[in-house]
Amino acid sequence: MFNKKKMTWFIETSRFMITVPIVIILAYPFLQSCPPAEAIKSSNSDHVPLFNYRKSPNFKNSPKCTTFPTSSITTKICNPSLVHISMTLDTKFLRGSVAAIHSILQHSHCPENLFFHFISSDTINLEPHLGKIFPLLSFKIYYFNPGIVQNKISSSIRQALEHPLNYARNYLDDLLESCVERVIYLDSDIILVDDISNLWRTSLGLSTVGSPQYCHANFTNYFTPKFWSHKKFFRAFHGRKPCYFNTGVMVIDLIKWRKYRYTKKLERWMKIQRVHRIYELGSLPPFLLVFAGKIAPIHQRWNQHGLGGDNLSGNCRNIHAGPVSLLHWSGGGKPWLRLDSGKSCPLDELWARYDLHGYK
Repeated sequence: MFNKKKMTWFIETSRFMITVPIVIILAYPFLQSCPPAEAIKSSNSDHVPLFNYRKSPNFKNSPKCTTFPTSSITTKICNPSLVHISMTLDTKFLRGSVAAIHSILQHSHCPENLFFHFISSDTINLEPHLGKIFPLLSFKIYYFNPGIVQNKISSSIRQALEHPLNYARNYLDDLLESCVERVIYLDSDIILVDDISNLWRTSLGLSTVGSPQYCHANFTNYFTPKFWSHKKFFRAFHGRKPCYFNTGVMVIDLIKWRKYRYTKKLERWMKIQRVHRIYELGSLPPFLLVFAGKIAPIHQRWNQHGLGGDNLSGNCRNIHAGPVSLLHWSGGGKPWLRLDSGKSCPLDELWARYDLHGYK
């Protein structure tokens, strides 16, 4: 049973910080959805419940935002003054992606200064559907060919981790235009309760990737005994103090990524994995092998991860102690599936406030 007395959240925005029990926090305006969104339905997919979404409110820049002249998508893509965000997009996780976008726009002071780079392997054209849900959204959808990684992927502890689209983040340097120099990568099962520009302004220093890291985690668990028993493998961490980080939230310097050819380095470890079976957790371990101990650490408030429970059972979990800017339902349980099944976890109710699927 959920204990209302023990679970306390710290939610901090760029304006103020509050500490309140979860039963109260859901009543605070900055965590709630805007007025009811307008119901829409795709004219091409009326018979497919998947595309039954309500139209998002039109989020506008605050008076203090820099205003850019109206320009084409091509011009916006190359504007370094915009906040560039990349996410994968597919029909299976579309509901999660829509809720994530909704939360990002709602908590942004300058939502018109955001540009979304969506990566998709779907044969269905999702652009018109997304455009109807978010009429003012600046975005482009890039096609990721699953064949690029199909023969590089090995089996994982959970089948969902084997999906080729999970590996699309390895190829952002090539998928996105060369003029895109910096990007925030986000998983589809997240919700923001803070202005994403605060994450965008993170200094990476000399690092290529920035992410919250968790040095208390047992790092040895992310690799098999075979990895740790062979020096030719574990010496990859020589001279480093590797810590676990979750690849669902990363700030990436694409200039450095391209310069040092990190995609090739990730592919090398994927090739080794196919032969020697040195890990079990899909697309995460290659990132740890290449970047752990070398990332720019970002405050853990930007990835309160694990809310989907473990990879197999997906049990309910609470957030970690401390402030919260981003909640992440990584793990086996997704909030929209648990809500639909009538077996939701307490934190899933917060996710539901950004859900635009169906009619309410």
